[in-house]
Amino acid sequence: MQSIVLSSLLPVVLLIAIGFIACRADWMRAEATKDLGRLVFMVLTPALLFRTMSTVHVDRLDFKPVVAYFVAVIGLFLVMLVWRRASQRATVLALAATFSNTVAIGVPLIGLAYGEAGMVTLFTIISLHALILLTLATIALELAVARQAAVNTLEPGTRAAWRKPVLDALRNGILHPVPLPILVGLLFAQTGLVMPTVLDRPLQLLGNAMGPMSLLLVGATLASARIGGHLRGALGLALLKNLALPGLVAVVGLAMGLHGLPLTVLVVTASLPIGANVFMFSQRYQVAEELVTAGVAVSTALAMVTVSLVMALAERL
Repeated sequence: MQSIVLSSLLPVVLLIAIGFIACRADWMRAEATKDLGRLVFMVLTPALLFRTMSTVHVDRLDFKPVVAYFVAVIGLFLVMLVWRRASQRATVLALAATFSNTVAIGVPLIGLAYGEAGMVTLFTIISLHALILLTLATIALELAVARQAAVNTLEPGTRAAWRKPVLDALRNGILHPVPLPILVGLLFAQTGLVMPTVLDRPLQLLGNAMGPMSLLLVGATLASARIGGHLRGALGLALLKNLALPGLVAVVGLAMGLHGLPLTVLVVTASLPIGANVFMFSQRYQVAEELVTAGVAVSTALAMVTVSLVMALAERL
């Protein structure tokens, strides 16, 4: 079991390390990470999301495991949002505590450990993972931005001008490089059409580049970030993501009558380390960048132990 975890996590750790070394060796200037991050967010991420959702047929999905998973995930997200007063920082940290690295780590790990039957459950989660969490985070972030703008421009006690900023935030939350390709891809899938190869191949190449590029950027940011000052917060985020979330998913799954392999896959998926997409969000909105960077690194390192532990405990459910 430990060898399966290591074989899935080590490539991620190595990519982060390569990005770290590249920045420290001046092969990539720290200033360039902003431009590369913008490229990943505006081009590579939409390509991956659209292509992934373009083959999802809603009528074929088994929604019971999905409901159990997202009840737990959204529950923790909202608790963190309310606890920190729905600020931009709260949204990014809530996303960090709930967004799993389902593709780069989850696909090889679940495939090796649980075979094709486990992959069916995982791909059902993946098909809605970005749609639900990234859309929720985007709208929450845009609302936080609108609220702060309203606070800065309105006289104390005035509320009439709130409507336009909120409507603008909702519009920006949908017409955005993350939710928009998800929704368009999902709509395309329901038509039954097949993506032409001349379009599908470039989208595949761009989407495949998203994961490695994001991890290299995490490493490059680590090279210039002051991790020591954020180590305690990063450890807290990592423990929430790697241990608290899978525990919550297990409780919700058992309460909904799930058992066996589907429940095991849900719990193990929840235990995966923080996905690099969270780093892209923090960089995009310039919120908690160093803390999230440290959180991704610490969560991935701890996962070598915590994922093995969760997999061993999940088999007893």
